[in-house]
Amino acid sequence: MYDTVQKSVDELVELSWVEAPMSEEIKNFAISLIRNTIANIDTIDGYIKKHSKNWSFERITAVDKAILRISICELMCYPDIPPAVTINEGIELGKIYGGENSGQFINGILDAVRREEIKKEG
Repeated sequence: MYDTVQKSVDELVELSWVEAPMSEEIKNFAISLIRNTIANIDTIDGYIKKHSKNWSFERITAVDKAILRISICELMCYPDIPPAVTINEGIELGKIYGGENSGQFINGILDAVRREEIKKEG
C-alpha cells in the first residue's frame, strides 16, 4: 500500500493510521517491519516479479502486493521468526483481505522465495 498512500516512511511509521491499540513491543516491530520493507523494496519486488509466473507485477492487487512485501521482508530480515509462521500469516492475511485466490497466490510466491532466494542469502 506504500505505493498508493503517497506518504513518506516517517509518516507511515507514526502509525497514526492504525486504529487498534497496540503494545510498545508490537509498535516497535511494526515500525521496524515498515522501515525494512521500504528499504529493501527493490529486492523484494524483484523476488515477486521473478516468482509470479504468468502474472505481471502490475496486475497484482495492492493488497496482495503489500502482504507479499511485508512477508518477504520478514523472511529476509527476521531470521528468529520461523519461515512457516511468516508464510502462514501471509496466507491468512490474503484470505481475509485479498481476493478469492489470494491465499494460494501468496503461498506459492512466498514458498518459492523462501526456497530459492532466502536460503541463498543465509
